[in-house]
Amino acid sequence: MNHPVVTALIPIMLFIATGYLAGQRGWIRAAGVKDLSNLVFLVLAPALLFRTMGKVHLEQLNFQPVAAYFLAAGLIFVGTLAWRGFNRLGAVLALANTFSNTVMIGIPLVGLTYGEAGLVTMFTLVSLHALVLLTLATIVLELAVAREEAAQGKNTDRHMAVTVLRSVRNGIIHPVPLPIIAGLLFAQTGLAIPEVIDKPLMLLGNALSPLALVLVGVTLAHNAIGGHLRGALELALTKNLVHPALVALLGWAFGLSGVPFAVMILAASLPIGANVFLFSQRYAVAEEVVTAGVAVSTALALVTVPIVMFLIA
Repeated sequence: MNHPVVTALIPIMLFIATGYLAGQRGWIRAAGVKDLSNLVFLVLAPALLFRTMGKVHLEQLNFQPVAAYFLAAGLIFVGTLAWRGFNRLGAVLALANTFSNTVMIGIPLVGLTYGEAGLVTMFTLVSLHALVLLTLATIVLELAVAREEAAQGKNTDRHMAVTVLRSVRNGIIHPVPLPIIAGLLFAQTGLAIPEVIDKPLMLLGNALSPLALVLVGVTLAHNAIGGHLRGALELALTKNLVHPALVALLGWAFGLSGVPFAVMILAASLPIGANVFLFSQRYAVAEEVVTAGVAVSTALALVTVPIVMFLIA
């Protein structure tokens, strides 16, 4: 019971179980999930991200493990497109196979397991995660839509340069990357955050982990899997097991080791992030299977993440 993996996971499981019970009993209704999610993403997460990165200097950052993460994600993304075809369905499923829940689950999990040293590496990934993967998915989806419209004989005024620039802008002006970038810029000035500001940021940041994990449990309680279990399970197994295995293989091939490498393997083992569902809605494709995939992947993570953490240890 005193193993560090066990002591890190038990509180996480209890928080998620508490949220699941609250959702099942109706203490937190489905209508309130969006408000809780906004509180986590728009208030608590930016406070923690800015405060932590506001003390980090650029020479402390290690981008090699992050590169291994994105190389593995890129291989899986391209492989999914090759298997499913270059179309909207293939692009959304490729995103589901590679996009981790780095904020709601990743940050509290890494913080409880590896402390501030692990969080610095995790925040390095988080600062690029949405920007790289969501921009890539947007470009592929827009190209797929343009191909479909051309095949149907529709005229289109889509300009890829505008699409790419808009995607990059949306990836930066976002409640996750923006406070990370702002915190890093502030840290390079050599100034310290005044205590009258630092203490409220600390209290808000401390509330992120428990509330985010409770919200995961509530979301699981309100998501029906329906008749899409097989497709959801395929997505979940690819995301929860294939992705971290590929990151580990690439990292070992590049000679990586230590906490930063362990954090990237753990990040790759995280379940599918909710942004994938938003993309499936926006492009009206695979909405049911993606919703089921997020739920199954999150539930399965209660088993697969401990396995990955034990193997890392």
